[in-house]
Amino acid sequence: MPLDLTATSIELTRQICDIESVSGNEKELADEIEAALGGMPHLELFRDGDLIVARTDLGRPRRVVIAGHLDTVPVNGNLPTRFETEGGVDYLWGRGTVDMKPGVAVALKLAAELIEPSVDVTWLFYDHEEVAADLNGLARLARTRPDLLAGDFAILGEASNGAIEGGCNGTMRFDVVTRGRRAHSARGWMGENAIHKAAPVLSLLAAYEPETVEVDGLEYRENLNAVLASGGVATNVVPDECRIHVNYRFAPSRSAAEAEAKMRALFEPLGEFELKDLSPGARPGLDAPLAQEFLAATGREAKPKYGWTDVARFSALGIPAVNFGPGDPSLAHMDDERVDVTQITACEQALRDWLS
Repeated sequence: MPLDLTATSIELTRQICDIESVSGNEKELADEIEAALGGMPHLELFRDGDLIVARTDLGRPRRVVIAGHLDTVPVNGNLPTRFETEGGVDYLWGRGTVDMKPGVAVALKLAAELIEPSVDVTWLFYDHEEVAADLNGLARLARTRPDLLAGDFAILGEASNGAIEGGCNGTMRFDVVTRGRRAHSARGWMGENAIHKAAPVLSLLAAYEPETVEVDGLEYRENLNAVLASGGVATNVVPDECRIHVNYRFAPSRSAAEAEAKMRALFEPLGEFELKDLSPGARPGLDAPLAQEFLAATGREAKPKYGWTDVARFSALGIPAVNFGPGDPSLAHMDDERVDVTQITACEQALRDWLS
Protein backbone atom coordinates (compact mmCIF):
# COMPACT_ATOMS: atom_id res chain seq x y z
CA MET A 1 0.00 0.00 0.00
CA PRO A 2 1.21 3.55 -0.66
CA LEU A 3 2.35 5.65 2.29
CA ASP A 4 -0.49 7.60 3.89
CA LEU A 5 0.93 10.97 4.92
CA THR A 6 -2.41 11.94 6.49
CA ALA A 7 -1.96 9.22 9.12
CA THR A 8 -0.53 10.02 12.54
CA SER A 9 3.26 10.08 12.80
CA ILE A 10 3.00 6.93 14.92
CA GLU A 11 1.07 5.04 12.25
CA LEU A 12 3.34 6.46 9.54
CA THR A 13 6.34 5.15 11.48
CA ARG A 14 4.77 1.70 11.42
CA GLN A 15 4.12 1.90 7.67
CA ILE A 16 7.72 2.88 7.00
CA CYS A 17 9.20 0.24 9.31
CA ASP A 18 7.15 -2.49 7.64
CA ILE A 19 8.84 -1.68 4.32
CA GLU A 20 12.04 -3.65 4.88
CA SER A 21 15.00 -1.49 3.90
CA VAL A 22 18.19 -3.14 5.11
CA SER A 23 21.21 -1.28 3.70
CA GLY A 24 21.33 -1.84 -0.06
CA ASN A 25 17.60 -2.53 -0.20
CA GLU A 26 16.26 1.02 0.20
CA LYS A 27 14.73 1.30 -3.27
CA GLU A 28 11.16 0.33 -2.37
CA LEU A 29 11.00 2.80 0.51
CA ALA A 30 12.66 5.54 -1.57
CA ASP A 31 10.10 4.89 -4.33
CA GLU A 32 7.24 5.23 -1.84
CA ILE A 33 8.62 8.49 -0.44
CA GLU A 34 9.10 9.92 -3.92
CA ALA A 35 5.55 8.96 -4.84
CA ALA A 36 4.10 10.38 -1.62
CA LEU A 37 5.84 13.76 -1.91
CA GLY A 38 5.80 14.01 -5.70
CA GLY A 39 3.44 16.55 -7.17
CA MET A 40 3.15 18.62 -4.00
CA PRO A 41 3.31 22.18 -5.32
CA HIS A 42 5.24 23.59 -2.36
CA LEU A 43 8.13 21.11 -2.77
CA GLU A 44 10.91 20.68 -5.33
CA LEU A 45 12.01 17.05 -5.58
CA PHE A 46 15.40 15.63 -6.52
CA ARG A 47 16.48 12.00 -6.55
CA ASP A 48 19.97 10.53 -6.55
CA GLY A 49 19.87 6.74 -6.46
CA ASP A 50 17.84 5.91 -3.35
CA LEU A 51 18.25 9.39 -1.86
CA ILE A 52 15.34 11.84 -1.97
CA VAL A 53 15.58 15.61 -1.47
CA ALA A 54 12.42 17.71 -1.06
CA ARG A 55 12.88 21.49 -0.73
CA THR A 56 10.76 24.55 -0.17
CA ASP A 57 11.82 27.64 -2.10
CA LEU A 58 9.94 30.51 -0.48
CA GLY A 59 12.76 33.05 -0.59
CA ARG A 60 13.25 32.91 3.18
CA PRO A 61 16.57 34.41 4.35
CA ARG A 62 17.50 31.23 6.24
CA ARG A 63 17.37 27.53 5.41
CA VAL A 64 17.24 24.47 7.69
CA VAL A 65 18.18 20.96 6.56
CA ILE A 66 16.28 18.12 8.26
CA ALA A 67 17.71 14.70 7.41
CA GLY A 68 17.20 11.03 8.13
CA HIS A 69 18.49 7.76 6.74
CA LEU A 70 16.20 5.11 5.27
CA ASP A 71 18.29 1.99 5.86
CA THR A 72 18.42 -0.35 8.84
CA VAL A 73 20.68 -3.10 10.05
CA PRO A 74 19.55 -6.65 9.13
CA VAL A 75 16.17 -7.92 10.32
CA ASN A 76 16.21 -10.72 12.89
CA GLY A 77 12.67 -11.88 13.45
CA ASN A 78 11.54 -8.35 14.36
CA LEU A 79 9.33 -7.46 11.39
CA PRO A 80 6.50 -6.81 10.88
CA THR A 81 6.14 -4.27 13.66
CA ARG A 82 3.67 -4.60 16.50
CA PHE A 83 2.36 -2.49 19.35
CA GLU A 84 3.10 -3.58 22.91
CA THR A 85 2.43 -2.13 26.36
CA GLU A 86 5.12 -2.64 28.95
CA GLY A 87 5.09 -1.09 32.41
CA GLY A 88 2.29 1.22 31.38
CA VAL A 89 4.26 2.52 28.37
CA ASP A 90 3.00 2.00 24.82
CA TYR A 91 5.74 0.88 22.43
CA LEU A 92 6.03 0.25 18.72
CA TRP A 93 8.28 -2.79 18.46
CA GLY A 94 10.41 -3.88 15.50
CA ARG A 95 13.43 -3.22 13.30
CA GLY A 96 13.89 0.47 12.53
CA THR A 97 11.60 1.71 15.30
CA VAL A 98 14.59 3.40 16.95
CA ASP A 99 17.22 3.67 14.24
CA MET A 100 15.75 5.73 12.70
CA LYS A 101 12.40 5.51 10.99
CA PRO A 102 10.43 7.51 13.59
CA GLY A 103 12.59 10.52 12.70
CA VAL A 104 11.96 9.85 9.01
CA ALA A 105 8.20 9.57 9.60
CA VAL A 106 8.08 12.87 11.48
CA ALA A 107 10.04 14.59 8.71
CA LEU A 108 7.81 13.11 6.00
CA LYS A 109 4.61 14.22 7.70
CA LEU A 110 5.90 17.74 8.28
CA ALA A 111 7.31 18.00 4.75
CA ALA A 112 3.82 17.31 3.41
CA GLU A 113 1.91 19.53 5.82
CA LEU A 114 4.12 22.60 6.39
CA ILE A 115 3.38 24.51 3.21
CA GLU A 116 4.75 27.84 4.43
CA PRO A 117 7.33 27.18 7.16
CA SER A 118 9.01 30.14 8.85
CA VAL A 119 12.33 29.18 7.21
CA ASP A 120 13.03 27.40 3.95
CA VAL A 121 13.48 23.69 4.64
CA THR A 122 15.40 20.97 2.85
CA TRP A 123 13.95 17.57 3.75
CA LEU A 124 16.55 14.88 3.07
CA PHE A 125 16.01 11.11 3.09
CA TYR A 126 19.18 9.16 2.30
CA ASP A 127 20.56 5.67 1.85
CA HIS A 128 23.44 3.51 3.12
CA GLU A 129 24.08 5.03 6.55
CA GLU A 130 24.53 1.72 8.37
CA VAL A 131 27.39 0.46 6.18
CA ALA A 132 30.81 1.56 4.94
CA ALA A 133 31.30 5.33 4.79
CA ASP A 134 32.15 5.29 1.08
CA LEU A 135 28.58 4.12 0.33
CA ASN A 136 26.85 6.76 2.46
CA GLY A 137 24.22 8.67 0.47
CA LEU A 138 24.79 11.89 2.37
CA ALA A 139 28.51 11.74 1.62
CA ARG A 140 27.72 11.02 -2.03
CA LEU A 141 25.49 14.09 -2.24
CA ALA A 142 28.20 16.22 -0.61
CA ARG A 143 30.52 15.17 -3.45
CA THR A 144 28.10 15.49 -6.36
CA ARG A 145 25.49 18.12 -5.36
CA PRO A 146 26.74 20.06 -2.33
CA ASP A 147 24.30 22.84 -3.24
CA LEU A 148 21.45 20.56 -2.13
CA LEU A 149 22.98 20.37 1.35
CA ALA A 150 23.39 24.12 1.78
CA GLY A 151 21.79 25.54 4.91
CA ASP A 152 22.27 27.62 8.03
CA PHE A 153 21.46 24.81 10.46
CA ALA A 154 20.82 21.06 10.24
CA ILE A 155 18.83 18.60 12.32
CA LEU A 156 19.47 14.86 12.03
CA GLY A 157 16.52 12.79 13.25
CA GLU A 158 18.70 10.16 14.93
CA ALA A 159 17.33 8.65 18.13
CA SER A 160 18.11 10.90 21.08
CA ASN A 161 15.26 10.10 23.50
CA GLY A 162 13.68 13.32 22.32
CA ALA A 163 16.62 15.36 23.64
CA ILE A 164 18.76 17.75 21.61
CA GLU A 165 22.25 16.30 21.31
CA GLY A 166 24.86 18.67 19.96
CA GLY A 167 27.66 17.54 17.67
CA CYS A 168 29.19 14.10 18.14
CA ASN A 169 32.37 12.31 19.09
CA GLY A 170 34.82 11.29 16.40
CA THR A 171 35.62 7.63 15.80
CA MET A 172 38.80 5.83 14.86
CA ARG A 173 39.55 2.13 14.32
CA PHE A 174 42.99 0.59 14.07
CA ASP A 175 44.86 -2.69 14.47
CA VAL A 176 47.83 -3.19 16.75
CA VAL A 177 49.74 -6.15 15.31
CA THR A 178 52.34 -8.20 17.13
CA ARG A 179 54.62 -10.62 15.28
CA GLY A 180 56.30 -13.85 16.32
CA ARG A 181 57.70 -17.03 14.78
CA ARG A 182 55.78 -20.24 14.18
CA ALA A 183 56.80 -23.47 15.82
CA HIS A 184 55.22 -26.74 16.91
CA SER A 185 53.49 -26.13 20.25
CA ALA A 186 55.31 -29.18 21.69
CA ARG A 187 58.56 -27.29 21.06
CA GLY A 188 57.31 -23.81 21.83
CA TRP A 189 60.79 -22.61 22.83
CA MET A 190 61.74 -22.73 19.15
CA GLY A 191 59.17 -20.08 18.23
CA GLU A 192 57.96 -16.69 19.44
CA ASN A 193 54.34 -16.42 20.54
CA ALA A 194 52.71 -13.36 18.95
CA ILE A 195 49.63 -13.65 21.19
CA HIS A 196 51.77 -13.47 24.30
CA LYS A 197 53.46 -10.39 22.86
CA ALA A 198 50.05 -8.71 22.73
CA ALA A 199 49.77 -8.76 26.54
CA PRO A 200 51.19 -5.21 26.92
CA VAL A 201 48.61 -3.94 24.42
CA LEU A 202 45.74 -5.44 26.42
CA SER A 203 47.26 -4.23 29.69
CA LEU A 204 47.42 -0.69 28.36
CA LEU A 205 43.81 -0.84 27.22
CA ALA A 206 42.59 -2.29 30.51
CA ALA A 207 44.38 0.38 32.54
CA TYR A 208 43.54 3.32 30.26
CA GLU A 209 41.27 5.97 31.80
CA PRO A 210 39.36 7.83 29.07
CA GLU A 211 39.04 11.58 29.36
CA THR A 212 35.93 13.67 29.69
CA VAL A 213 36.45 16.78 27.58
CA GLU A 214 34.37 19.95 27.75
CA VAL A 215 33.59 21.36 24.31
CA ASP A 216 31.53 24.54 24.03
CA GLY A 217 29.83 23.87 27.35
CA LEU A 218 29.07 20.17 26.76
CA GLU A 219 31.04 17.30 28.30
CA TYR A 220 32.03 14.54 25.86
CA ARG A 221 33.13 11.21 27.31
CA GLU A 222 35.85 9.50 25.31
CA ASN A 223 36.22 5.72 25.06
CA LEU A 224 39.04 3.37 24.10
CA ASN A 225 38.27 -0.32 23.69
CA ALA A 226 39.57 -3.48 22.11
CA VAL A 227 36.62 -4.71 20.06
CA LEU A 228 38.14 -7.65 18.16
CA ALA A 229 41.13 -9.92 18.65
CA SER A 230 42.52 -12.55 16.33
CA GLY A 231 45.61 -14.74 16.12
CA GLY A 232 46.80 -18.26 15.58
CA VAL A 233 46.59 -20.78 12.75
CA ALA A 234 46.08 -24.14 14.49
CA THR A 235 45.75 -25.60 17.96
CA ASN A 236 49.24 -27.13 17.84
CA VAL A 237 51.14 -24.19 16.33
CA VAL A 238 52.75 -21.27 18.16
CA PRO A 239 51.16 -18.22 16.48
CA ASP A 240 53.27 -15.81 14.47
CA GLU A 241 50.70 -12.98 14.35
CA CYS A 242 48.13 -11.41 16.67
CA ARG A 243 45.81 -8.51 15.87
CA ILE A 244 44.01 -6.38 18.42
CA HIS A 245 41.35 -4.22 16.77
CA VAL A 246 40.81 -1.02 18.74
CA ASN A 247 38.06 1.60 18.60
CA TYR A 248 38.79 5.10 19.91
CA ARG A 249 35.88 7.51 20.37
CA PHE A 250 37.34 10.99 20.77
CA ALA A 251 35.95 14.38 21.73
CA PRO A 252 35.08 16.74 18.86
CA SER A 253 37.67 19.24 20.09
CA ARG A 254 40.35 16.90 18.70
CA SER A 255 41.03 16.88 14.99
CA ALA A 256 41.34 13.56 13.20
CA ALA A 257 45.10 14.13 12.92
CA GLU A 258 45.40 14.82 16.65
CA ALA A 259 43.44 11.68 17.52
CA GLU A 260 45.64 9.56 15.26
CA ALA A 261 48.84 11.05 16.68
CA LYS A 262 47.67 10.34 20.23
CA MET A 263 46.92 6.68 19.46
CA ARG A 264 50.16 6.17 17.56
CA ALA A 265 52.14 7.54 20.50
CA LEU A 266 50.45 5.03 22.80
CA PHE A 267 50.55 1.90 20.66
CA GLU A 268 53.41 2.10 18.15
CA PRO A 269 55.96 1.16 20.85
CA LEU A 270 53.98 -2.08 21.38
CA GLY A 271 53.42 -3.30 17.83
CA GLU A 272 52.68 -2.41 14.25
CA PHE A 273 49.97 0.23 13.89
CA GLU A 274 47.49 -0.13 11.01
CA LEU A 275 44.86 2.58 10.64
CA LYS A 276 41.53 1.18 9.38
CA ASP A 277 39.01 4.01 9.66
CA LEU A 278 39.00 7.60 10.91
CA SER A 279 36.06 10.04 11.01
CA PRO A 280 36.27 13.39 12.79
CA GLY A 281 33.57 14.46 15.19
CA ALA A 282 31.45 17.60 15.14
CA ARG A 283 31.52 20.48 17.58
CA PRO A 284 28.11 21.24 19.12
CA GLY A 285 27.44 24.33 16.99
CA LEU A 286 24.95 25.53 19.58
CA ASP A 287 26.08 29.14 19.32
CA ALA A 288 24.50 29.40 15.84
CA PRO A 289 21.43 31.68 15.90
CA LEU A 290 19.06 29.01 14.56
CA ALA A 291 20.38 26.51 17.08
CA GLN A 292 19.71 28.97 19.89
CA GLU A 293 16.20 29.59 18.56
CA PHE A 294 15.56 25.85 18.32
CA LEU A 295 16.68 25.30 21.91
CA ALA A 296 14.52 28.18 23.15
CA ALA A 297 11.46 27.09 21.17
CA THR A 298 11.60 23.48 22.36
CA GLY A 299 12.56 24.28 25.95
CA ARG A 300 15.05 21.43 25.89
CA GLU A 301 18.55 21.43 27.34
CA ALA A 302 21.34 20.42 24.99
CA LYS A 303 23.32 17.27 25.70
CA PRO A 304 26.44 15.79 24.07
CA LYS A 305 26.25 12.97 21.51
CA TYR A 306 28.76 10.26 22.40
CA GLY A 307 28.33 8.14 19.29
CA TRP A 308 29.33 9.21 15.79
CA THR A 309 26.52 10.39 13.52
CA ASP A 310 26.19 12.15 10.19
CA VAL A 311 26.02 15.53 11.91
CA ALA A 312 29.79 15.36 11.38
CA ARG A 313 29.23 15.53 7.62
CA PHE A 314 27.23 18.74 8.02
CA SER A 315 29.87 20.15 10.37
CA ALA A 316 32.56 19.45 7.77
CA LEU A 317 30.54 21.60 5.34
CA GLY A 318 30.40 24.44 7.87
CA ILE A 319 26.77 23.78 8.83
CA PRO A 320 26.08 23.56 12.60
CA ALA A 321 24.03 20.45 13.31
CA VAL A 322 22.29 18.62 16.15
CA ASN A 323 20.70 15.21 16.68
CA PHE A 324 17.01 15.29 17.61
CA GLY A 325 14.72 12.31 17.27
CA PRO A 326 12.45 9.78 19.01
CA GLY A 327 13.81 6.59 20.49
CA ASP A 328 16.28 5.35 23.07
CA PRO A 329 19.65 5.02 21.27
CA SER A 330 20.66 2.18 23.60
CA LEU A 331 18.00 0.06 21.87
CA ALA A 332 19.29 0.76 18.35
CA HIS A 333 20.23 -2.45 16.47
CA MET A 334 18.84 -4.61 19.29
CA ASP A 335 16.52 -7.50 18.47
CA ASP A 336 13.95 -5.97 20.86
CA GLU A 337 14.25 -2.53 19.27
CA ARG A 338 11.21 -0.48 20.27
CA VAL A 339 10.14 3.14 20.68
CA ASP A 340 7.92 4.85 23.23
CA VAL A 341 5.26 6.21 20.89
CA THR A 342 4.77 9.37 22.93
CA GLN A 343 8.28 10.42 21.90
CA ILE A 344 7.25 10.32 18.23
CA THR A 345 4.38 12.76 18.70
CA ALA A 346 6.43 14.96 21.06
CA CYS A 347 9.23 15.33 18.51
CA GLU A 348 6.72 16.03 15.76
CA GLN A 349 5.02 18.73 17.81
CA ALA A 350 8.32 20.37 18.79
CA LEU A 351 9.47 20.61 15.19
CA ARG A 352 6.03 21.68 13.98
CA ASP A 353 5.82 24.50 16.56
CA TRP A 354 9.32 25.75 15.76
CA LEU A 355 8.99 25.61 11.98
CA SER A 356 5.55 27.20 12.06
